[in-house]
This record gives sequence, structure tokens and C-alpha cells, in this order.
Amino acid sequence: MTRRATHAGSWYSDYGRELSEQLNDWLVSADLSHGPARAIIAPHAGYTYCGACGGFAYRQVSPAVVKRIFILGPSHHVRLRGCALSIASKYKTPLYNLKIDTEINSQLEKTGQFSWMDMKTDEDEHSIEMHLPYIAKVMEDYKEQFTIVPILVGSLSPEQESMYGELLSQYFTDPQNLFVISSDFCHWGQRFRYTYYDKSCGPIYKSIEKLDKEGMDIIETLNLSAFTDYLRKYNNTICGRHPIGVMLGAAKVLRDKMGYKLSFKFLKYAQSSQCHNMNDSSVSYASGSLVFEN
Repeated sequence: MTRRATHAGSWYSDYGRELSEQLNDWLVSADLSHGPARAIIAPHAGYTYCGACGGFAYRQVSPAVVKRIFILGPSHHVRLRGCALSIASKYKTPLYNLKIDTEINSQLEKTGQFSWMDMKTDEDEHSIEMHLPYIAKVMEDYKEQFTIVPILVGSLSPEQESMYGELLSQYFTDPQNLFVISSDFCHWGQRFRYTYYDKSCGPIYKSIEKLDKEGMDIIETLNLSAFTDYLRKYNNTICGRHPIGVMLGAAKVLRDKMGYKLSFKFLKYAQSSQCHNMNDSSVSYASGSLVFEN
């Protein structure tokens, strides 16, 4: 069963050659400065807005090493209290189809902590799909040598984030696995019902940037409880906060129980537009990379 590329044309060009060239330009423009990535945080909005930013995360990937890519995307449309797997066997992209790792899906199902999303839920959700062309582009020289594991992440409690992080930590330890954490950052404006504004920053867009950067700084410390406290304090509308929480939960296990040395670094930040008054709106984007240090 193949999942269609349902957002092609509206979120990114559905012309394979044009899209491939566009992705290549963004990747070439980004520096390889914090790799090889074991996990990345990258945005999932329309490429017109966040494609260039996303390139900085995907530039850190070492495609010759990667054999399996986990994609953790937040659920925007359905109420989900845990995490769900895809029933599809392939995901279609404008470049080429991506094969789903049914063996890993089976392993995850046996934990009893994962449900299955039906095809409509899968095709309605863009948080995973928006990463597929970038994955296809980065991995195009090795397209027969890797699989993907899409995971839809619901509204998790901090305890659930820790639990899923611990469950997935064993997969983080394998250098052939890559985790893609799908998230945009602050959704600001009345249409998002979020208008936090620290006037000491000057223009609204500077207040948004300060707010996002504070959260990004905390993520770089890989401290789940500090990130939870930050979200409770500001209610920042980071849509991928739960996938990020799962990554931070895994990082805690990897550092505290397994003794790994980890380093996360954000490489790019952008906003869809600059807000100057309360009638404006914007979405923020950030790209970062997690590496295992020797």
C-alpha cells in the first residue's frame, strides 16, 4: 500500500526535476558544521518559507552511513494520546518512492505502546510528508539502501515523552539510524491565538526571536525537564514540542544510563515574516543537529 504525496503542488513543487534542483541549491548553500548527524530538528512548512532553513539540518546528514530514517512528526489533525505507525509499505515523493521498514514497525508494535494511523490520517498529515523530498534528495545516491520509519506523535505528557525516548534510545545508538524531528517554532498572531510580546525587545519579531532562542538554548542542553518548564512558562506554540520531547527523553537515557557524550547545536533560524503590529502573524523555523561525540 502506497501513501500518496498529498501535499505536492500546494506545499512544494510536484515537478521532480524542479524540486530536486531547488533542494540541491539549499543544501549546497548550507555549511557542514555539526555532523554526522544522529538526529536533526527541521521545519515542516511550505518550502517557500522554510526550505532554505531546512537545508542546514539536512546538510549535516552523512548519507553513506545511513540505512534507516525515523521521522517523528506531530499530529495536527487527530487527537492522539500516544504514537502511531503507518500502515503503508511505501511513501510516494516527487523524486522517488521511499520504502517503510516493516520489520522495525513490527518491533515497535510489540512494545504495546504504538497504535496504527489509517491511510486518511496519514495522508492528511503534512508534518512527516514535508521531510520526504529532503530525505529523498539527500539519500538519492543510496536510494536502494535505506528504509524509513514514520511515527506520528500525539499530545504526550512529559512522562510519556520520557517513556518513548527510553524505548527509542536503543535505535539512537546505531550510527546507521537517523532521527528526523519535525517541528516549526513559534506560531505568532491572533490567528494562532498566541500574542506573547516582551516590549523590552523592541519590535514584535525581535520578541518572538528572543522567545524562540531561549527555547532553542534549552534544547541544546538536552534537558527535557527544563524544556517542559519553558513550555509551561511561555506556552510557546512549538508544534513539534512532543517529538522534541521524545528526542530529549532519549538523550537523557543515552547520557545518564549509557554514558554517551552528545552535542546538539542549532544552525539556522528564520521567520516567515517580521511582525510589527498585533494584526501581523508569522511562523518561526529552526534547524539543528545532534551528534555523538567520540
